[in-house]
Amino acid sequence: MAIVEVKELHKTFKIPGEDIKVLKGITLSVERGEFVAIMGPSGSGKSTLLNILSSIEEATSGNVLLEGEDTTKIDVVDIRRHKTSIIYQDFNNLAYLSALENVMFPMTLAGMELEEARKIAHQLLEKVKLGHRINHIPDDLSGGEQQRVAIARALANNPKLILADEPTGNLDTKTGDSIIELFRSLVQEQDIAIIMVTHDIQIAKKTDKILILRDGLLHREEDVLEEL
Repeated sequence: MAIVEVKELHKTFKIPGEDIKVLKGITLSVERGEFVAIMGPSGSGKSTLLNILSSIEEATSGNVLLEGEDTTKIDVVDIRRHKTSIIYQDFNNLAYLSALENVMFPMTLAGMELEEARKIAHQLLEKVKLGHRINHIPDDLSGGEQQRVAIARALANNPKLILADEPTGNLDTKTGDSIIELFRSLVQEQDIAIIMVTHDIQIAKKTDKILILRDGLLHREEDVLEEL
């Protein structure tokens, strides 16, 4: 069974005097252990698609299934806390918390005992090779280290699907490559799926599959190239 299936997904934004159709019938299936890149021009709806998959936004029509279950029938809090996690370009770490406390935060929010959350957070920071930086606040960490904190936090509640929106956009090439290698190892070791939006074709080529969002629809990379 696919971790996520999208069927005929449409998204229209209504502004005074005009309806802007951003997604026009997206169909997508991503399996466990698959790392998928989505590319496309700015404003094509890539971030909107990720937000719908994580239930931050609602689709105008269509279906999103997580492990076969329609997301409209799942509690939104459950989706965001336990089934999906989203990683952003600008890290979104809480500035006044240490790396350890940032990773603990979603677990304590979900009701986990403090000591158990601390133990798991420490293990996750070790997994992303930040065990020696657990007590540092974000301002004391490099961009790559901050993104690793964000990745550890995204893993905190054992999500099935990780959504990454330009996760290497603020990083230099070497650091960005190390983040992608970390994603690849997580997909294999954690048996999850990752869908990543990126503008960087070299980064996208390191994934299992590249999809192009164009004119409101997703296309396989090779199909787009054949048309050019």
